[in-house]
Amino acid sequence: MTQSVKPQAPSSYKRVLLKVSGEALMGSGSYGIDPATVDGIAADVAAVARTGIEVCLVIGGGNIFRGVAAAARGMDRAQGDYAGMLATVINALLMQNALERHSIPTRVMTAIHMSSIAEPYIRRRAVRHMEKGRVVIFAAGTGNPFFTTDTGAALRAAEMECNALFKGTQVDGVYSADPRKVPDAQRFDTLTYRDVLANDLNVMDAAAISLARENRLPIVVFNIHEPNAFSRVMQGQGRFTTIVAAD
Repeated sequence: MTQSVKPQAPSSYKRVLLKVSGEALMGSGSYGIDPATVDGIAADVAAVARTGIEVCLVIGGGNIFRGVAAAARGMDRAQGDYAGMLATVINALLMQNALERHSIPTRVMTAIHMSSIAEPYIRRRAVRHMEKGRVVIFAAGTGNPFFTTDTGAALRAAEMECNALFKGTQVDGVYSADPRKVPDAQRFDTLTYRDVLANDLNVMDAAAISLARENRLPIVVFNIHEPNAFSRVMQGQGRFTTIVAAD
């Protein structure tokens, strides 16, 4: 696999998208939301936003509901995915509240219209919010079933013309296997999109990786649970894996 790619330094990025899984909000729990964990992530995002970097977020909903799992138990897949989209809205609203407690102006924009609680997603409006220093949280995925929040994150990052997509995970980068289950799994500092697809590395689904490759969107994978993880990675510090084009 490629180990000689020289990606752009994260510290030079001006606009980024942070993708956080719903499971990351559970903390040490097995379901739901841990307020302390949400506040910790919000504080980290706030620190980055205060440096002048424009930040947007996509948060998964797997801590509340996962459409794929429900479909495996007999539920209609499309219906399950719509329920999962609503779970992402709940997480987005909670993250908005946490960010605003840290004095960061925040807007939630949803792919499914629910005007009483959030703005509808309009690309130009989202860009304008970020230009004004507001953090934007994109909720309800793409608004369509059969697409993951990873794909939704890659899509929004491309639409916003972000310099990179940051994915906060449970481990400090991309490995050849789950290091929590395979102690001798190989860790990679840099990879290409082709490496990820060809070796079926479980970091994001193939549609998200393909979309990032088509738009030459770097993906930075790091452990969201490390102290000040997002801030440190934005400064090029700590351990992370960068996925970029081969050339």
